[in-house]
Amino acid sequence: MTTHYTHIYKHRAADYHRLITPEDTDGNLLPALQRVTPLRGKRILDLGTGTGRLPLLLRDVAAHLIGLDLHRGMLQEHQVQRNKAQGRWPLIQGDMRKLPLPNNWADVVTAGWAIGHFISWFGDDWTRQVSRVLQEMRRMVTPDGALIIIETLTTGSLNPAPPTSGLADYYAWLERKWGFTRQEIQTDYQFNSVEEAAVRSEFFFDPAISAAIREQGWTRVPEWTGVWSKAPGA
Repeated sequence: MTTHYTHIYKHRAADYHRLITPEDTDGNLLPALQRVTPLRGKRILDLGTGTGRLPLLLRDVAAHLIGLDLHRGMLQEHQVQRNKAQGRWPLIQGDMRKLPLPNNWADVVTAGWAIGHFISWFGDDWTRQVSRVLQEMRRMVTPDGALIIIETLTTGSLNPAPPTSGLADYYAWLERKWGFTRQEIQTDYQFNSVEEAAVRSEFFFDPAISAAIREQGWTRVPEWTGVWSKAPGA
């Protein structure tokens, strides 16, 4: 299961956080989440929490937060960022297919840019493995709670689309098999210079993206994000 991305998550978490810091320059993500369900005063469980992208976004509205991630390196950087924000939410190292938490703990369960990796990690077995995650998400949420999955719809493109055929199959499966509803939002990165945009991007994304950044002279790098949700009671 060692891939380009798992190497980054294990060993380059600080670089990853520097990359995502200028993301969503127009602030479209939080309103998209709030269109699913009101978040203020809610208990939120964030799966694949990484370096804290969603908890840092939600810390001022949630009553309680818990972040869970498989990779210790990501949680160590998350702790650094949480402490800078003077936050206190607990962090747990664990597998989202078997959550170490009681039934119905959360009003909202989120999984941001995390489950999609299962498509490459597990090959032909991905539907079974993702189903395990979704069943755990459903177990964790209150009967009137909401499930939210956030995934990429490409970086460096002027139009939203699944970046691979495998992810296209996964997104369609979420909608047809599990009844999730999709929102598409723009979450562009805003860098200070073209060179900063290219250098920060090239360690994580396909090299073609950093080449396009230099060719197009982008300081604002286009990015699209999908927000899949099952609203309260759905």
